[in-house]
Amino acid sequence: MKKALVLGATGGIGYALVRELVEQGVEVVAFSRGKERLHALYQNESKVSIYSGNALVEKDVIEAADGVDVIFHAVSFPYQEWMDKHPLCIEIIVRAAEMHQAKIALVDNIYAYGMQSKIEVIEDTKKEPHTKKGKIRLAMENRLKRSNVPCLIVHMPDLYGPNAENTILHETLKNVVLNKTANFVGDIKVAREFIFTLDGAKAMVELALREDTYNQNWNIPSAHPITGEEIIEILRKEVGYKKSIRTVSKTMIQFIGLFQPFMREMVEMMYLTEDPVILSGKKYEAKIGPIPQTPYKKGIKETLNWMNEKAKG
Repeated sequence: MKKALVLGATGGIGYALVRELVEQGVEVVAFSRGKERLHALYQNESKVSIYSGNALVEKDVIEAADGVDVIFHAVSFPYQEWMDKHPLCIEIIVRAAEMHQAKIALVDNIYAYGMQSKIEVIEDTKKEPHTKKGKIRLAMENRLKRSNVPCLIVHMPDLYGPNAENTILHETLKNVVLNKTANFVGDIKVAREFIFTLDGAKAMVELALREDTYNQNWNIPSAHPITGEEIIEILRKEVGYKKSIRTVSKTMIQFIGLFQPFMREMVEMMYLTEDPVILSGKKYEAKIGPIPQTPYKKGIKETLNWMNEKAKG
């Protein structure tokens, strides 16, 4: 891989992918709608060229994909727009890849796995999503597999990290930075996975650089499952955060959802805060080697430092 296109380059995982690709000596086209944001993130990167475009406009994606070996799909949409936008977006990306004979690497979440009672979910686990959003993600995966394009489908748990702002953990950290009362979404006693974006990107780029990893699913787990209580303890001990932290329950989300479309869509995903899907990384470890796993203490500190620097302007 000499050149890659990262769609959604101003998002949390998109930003991490651009950084890791550059680290690996790959030329990158950073693609997003926000021209100012692209410039703010990448104007000093000599290996990054900026393309301000719309992932739902075929001409933009085809133009940006000219000469690239791999297209990384890291585009996210607000929950309430998934039904309209994700299927169209994947069609456009497939057409662009076919036209330029490029591969596709899809950043995927855990929604397509549905509810799982197993302790660790492997790549071959049967996918039976019971939510609208899980069904959409599975349809995206199946569309890629029906194409003739070599593709990587990489499942990661909830993200956190520098520039990762549309995430559940960011809801907590954004008020920690402001030294205000923070919210924690879900039961603080349930251990869930949160993956540091730079770890996820490092593992995904390693997969994308190889020839024998395509047309497969891959799970990239976090360092380990962690409870809200343990995260709060890190914030108290390592960061010196002293304000109170409110637990946001499913009932509260349902109430807020009466007034906010995003929260209305969030309700069906709250099962993951009560009965989380935990990923197995055994396939990756057997084929590639150790999974990058930044300790939560370090990852949370790095994320908060990044947020503090951004707040200073």
